[in-house]
Amino acid sequence: MSLKNSYVTSDYIEWDTMLSLVRKLYRDKEYRLSLLIGCGSFFGLRISDLLTLTWSMLLDGHSFVIIEKKTGKRREIKINSNFQKHIADCYMALNVIDKNEKCFISRKKTVYSVQRINVLFKSIKIRYGLRVEHFSTHSMRKTFGRKVVEASGANSEFALIKLSEMFNHSDTMTTRRYLGLRLEELMETYDLLAF
Repeated sequence: MSLKNSYVTSDYIEWDTMLSLVRKLYRDKEYRLSLLIGCGSFFGLRISDLLTLTWSMLLDGHSFVIIEKKTGKRREIKINSNFQKHIADCYMALNVIDKNEKCFISRKKTVYSVQRINVLFKSIKIRYGLRVEHFSTHSMRKTFGRKVVEASGANSEFALIKLSEMFNHSDTMTTRRYLGLRLEELMETYDLLAF
């Protein structure tokens, strides 16, 4: 939680950087963290919803349904077919016995807390040399949003409408601010001036 009147926000990471990080964490046998960052970036869910995921939700089909904790709304998530292989690889590497087990449990067999994950993310940022100022659990959701907008190209306005609905924002301007697009657009104004 941030201090009153302070401005601290999480930053997204570039998609290729995220993919590389997921692969490096897997290589380094950090399977749960690899999966967490992958799930957060591919599903665009809040951390409170990610922490409810079970192995059966991720492995028993091509999609799953959750009720979002913050909004109480039902949301269906489609699992990217390429990412599904990574999920299965993490499942096998962890030797999980019970598919109903939560995916993101600590060595103490309890679900990670958001605070603990943020501490782990700070060490990941340092260990893997991530070039991002504020890397936290919310960075994954922003990474998802930025990738959707960037991949949509000429249809970026339509992508913002879809993201606004997925993120439960009141309008696309809120989504622009959330993803940091509005600030970038405003800062580009200064580049219009010549000296």
